[in-house]
Amino acid sequence: MKRMRNWIVLCAALVMVFSVQPIFAATDITGTWTGNITTPDGNSFPLTFNFKQDSGKVTGTIEGPQGDPLSIDNGKIDGDKVTFTVSFNGMTITHEATVTGDEMKMNTKTDNGGMPPMEYTLKRAPAAPPAPAAPPK
Repeated sequence: MKRMRNWIVLCAALVMVFSVQPIFAATDITGTWTGNITTPDGNSFPLTFNFKQDSGKVTGTIEGPQGDPLSIDNGKIDGDKVTFTVSFNGMTITHEATVTGDEMKMNTKTDNGGMPPMEYTLKRAPAAPPAPAAPPK
C-alpha cells in the first residue's frame, strides 16, 4: 500500500513538472519578421525586423523606407515578452512586444514628443528555402 502511494505521488509530481515547463520556455524569435506601420497622418510603410536571439539577449536590425538598417539595442526576451530600443533621427524608440506563435504585437514610444505611441503587428516571414545543390561535374 505504501509503495502504491509513493508511485502516485511520484506520478503527480512528474505531471506537475512537465506541464509547467512550457510556460517558462523562451520563445525563439530568430529570423525575419515583417509588418506595416501606419503613421498618424494615415501613411503606411513596410518594416522588416531581422532578429537574432542568444538565450535572453536579442540583437538585429530594422529595415524600412528610411534607407540603411537601424541596429537593435538593449534587446531582451523573457518568455513571450520582447523589449529593445532603436536610435533614429536623434530620438530613442522603445519597442515592447508580445509573441504568440508566428505573430508579434508591437508597441512603440519615443523618448521625446516627436512621434506618438504606435501599435502594429509583425508576422514571421517563412524561412528561405535551401539553396539548390550544385550539379555534379
